[in-house]
Parts: sequence; C-alpha cells; structure tokens
Amino acid sequence: MGNRKIKWLIYTVLVGLIPILSRLIVWAVTKEGSVNLLSPSDFVAFGLVLHISNINEIEHFSGIEREWKTAQNGISIAFIAFYSVLFALTLIGDGIVDVAAITICTIILSLVSFLISYSVYDRISKIISLESGGAV
Repeated sequence: MGNRKIKWLIYTVLVGLIPILSRLIVWAVTKEGSVNLLSPSDFVAFGLVLHISNINEIEHFSGIEREWKTAQNGISIAFIAFYSVLFALTLIGDGIVDVAAITICTIILSLVSFLISYSVYDRISKIISLESGGAV
C-alpha cells in the first residue's frame, strides 16, 4: 500500500470515524439504554468527510483526465446532497421518521462512500506511482 493510501486511511478515514468510535466508547461505558449504539448522524459525518476529501484531493491533483475529475466531483456532490437530506431527516425526530430505516440507509451509503473514496485514492496513487517510475 502506498504512502498516499496510508495517509488517506489515517487522516481521512480515521478522522471520519471519530464520531462512530466515540459513540462506541460512550455506549460501552454508560448504563444500558442510555446511549444508542448507532446514530445516523455519525455515519452522515463519516460520509461527508470522505466526499469532501475526495473533492479536495481531485481538485488539487493535475495528473488526472478532466472527464474523470468531473465525474468524481459530481458523484461526491450528489452524495453530499443525499447525506444532507438524511441528516435533515434525523433532525425531524423519532415521532415522524423511521430512525432505524435512516440508520440503515446511512450505514449503507457510508460503506459505498468508503469504496468510492478508496477507488479515488487508489487511482491517484497509481498515477503518481507511474509518473515517478515506481511499482504500484
């Protein structure tokens, strides 16, 4: 795994996971039933971190063809919009919205976001490796 992917894992993925990991720790040390194990807002935060990072990385890297950059930025913007809607639904509350359904949606969406983000950083790492003459 390249240096760029390790930095992505540490600076993007682990930072994005802070709300989820914090909730797990709080859940583990509090009385049963006082804190939910999973919260959709934590997964929304994770997805937003991933897609904002994608946009930033793609915009500041010149070695990628323009069409791919445009497509990836569009995908990230669409996901940010989806996350915004899901986050707004979490603010409405438990009485009107099925929180369990939103939680499942945000978990699935964040897993897809992780895979998209990994593919972005993998492609950039391969391009950098080829430009520098190294092996992938």
